[in-house]
Amino acid sequence: MKPDYLIIGSGLSALVFGALMAKSGKTVQILEAHEHPGGFGHTFTMAKKYTFNAQFHYVWDCGEGHTVNRVLKKLGLEREVTFERYDPSGFDHMRMAGYALDIPSEPEELIQRLSKLFPDHVDRIRQFVNEVEKTGEGLKRLAPPLKPMELLKHAGEVACAIQYLNSTLQDVFNKFQLPQAAQTLLASQWPDFLLPPNQLSFYAWISLFRGYQAGAFYPTQHFEHVINSLVKAIESNGGQVLLNHEVINFKVTDRTVMGVESIDLITHQTHEFTGETVICNIDPKKAAKMIGETKFSKKIRQKLNYDYSASNYMAYCVVKDLDLREYGFGKWNLFHTGHEDLNEAFAQMYERNDFSNPSFAITTPTFLTEASRDCPEDCQIVEFLTVANYGYFQQLLEKDRKAYNQKKQEIFDSILDIVEKHYVPDFRKHMVFHITGSPTTNERFCWCPNGNSYGSSLTPRNMGLGRLNHETSLNHFYFCNASSGYPGFAPTFWTGALLYQRLSGDVLLGEQP
Repeated sequence: MKPDYLIIGSGLSALVFGALMAKSGKTVQILEAHEHPGGFGHTFTMAKKYTFNAQFHYVWDCGEGHTVNRVLKKLGLEREVTFERYDPSGFDHMRMAGYALDIPSEPEELIQRLSKLFPDHVDRIRQFVNEVEKTGEGLKRLAPPLKPMELLKHAGEVACAIQYLNSTLQDVFNKFQLPQAAQTLLASQWPDFLLPPNQLSFYAWISLFRGYQAGAFYPTQHFEHVINSLVKAIESNGGQVLLNHEVINFKVTDRTVMGVESIDLITHQTHEFTGETVICNIDPKKAAKMIGETKFSKKIRQKLNYDYSASNYMAYCVVKDLDLREYGFGKWNLFHTGHEDLNEAFAQMYERNDFSNPSFAITTPTFLTEASRDCPEDCQIVEFLTVANYGYFQQLLEKDRKAYNQKKQEIFDSILDIVEKHYVPDFRKHMVFHITGSPTTNERFCWCPNGNSYGSSLTPRNMGLGRLNHETSLNHFYFCNASSGYPGFAPTFWTGALLYQRLSGDVLLGEQP
């Protein structure tokens, strides 16, 4: 029997959409090429006792009445899937030579902390933070579904937001003439975007920065439980999630997507699947090439002309008989930079592949929840993240596997040298396991073209009015993906819920509190 919705890919937005539709009584079938559901949200186990999440580190928009909470309530999962909040007095710890700033939840407290560090620039700091708040409120009103009365009621904030449509974060730093060190501290969580201030959309920075200020969270039962709960919501309502099924072709008749051809990666048999409506969770640009780009309207083809985001380098580590809380780690992330100028730091790593002085993030998931799952009791997990160039690593992998592995080790050693110098003197002595991942690892295990971490790059060009959404110009076919919505945990919840709302007529996303 043909399902109401055939969904290609099981990334988070697809699982949210599928769970909501299945709960509403629709029949849902999901095809996933990976052995695990969840896309970048999937969890993997190493050495039979250590578990790591592929890419998620912390999330936002999970508080009462916010997007994630609304979706979970609709699914009856709000008591099953809960979250632990990071320390609101400092959820991100920014560290650079001569400066330390813990980012608090309250904007006024942020102003006070920055003012103590830069007493000659108090007025500029206050003006900048106030502009961030005002722009953020305007963006909230401009998010779909648009409400004309809300736009009129908040005309000042909306106008403030619109003026920054094409602005980078650096543009706004320059406008308010913030000192260089203050800029770097405010933007030190650049690994969350994999872009430096002079390329990053001001909109993207505001959305995430203010989102975390409203509450940075980690799932009580880890990310694996979130993914499994959404899968269970689909299956318990009659839906199917078929793993190891790679879609190799789309079936299109008269501008209508009828279904797909898929290969079972276990049996190597080919099958055809059809659906009344087909939802595409795989990369839209990749899907368009499979379908034939000329079948799409000119307007959609223009929107499909996006740049992929940069990729990343990850190191997943386990330490034993070492309590990292004694070295300043806890319910927060730490961001380290050896450069005062993040634009130069990014260029050195991404463009010149020079990691001799890396800027990177450190997260310690073991401290974020009391729930045991990720490692034995006498161990702690710590993860490192920085940017990496896909083209460079792909070339190394294809031409010289030894050089590829040496480069991954070189980056790891550079990071650990800094960790031991500035944070944990004997880190290596306590390390009992580690595994590293490069951009080609992302592509291989998360099925993302060019190893991209966020779909389309979060530049002003890609974040503007021409950004792709659910529309495809083909009949019974919709995009539901980070590039046709927004990347990250909360934004993909929003993307899946918005498409559900549009196709079902069930209003789920009201005004944010």
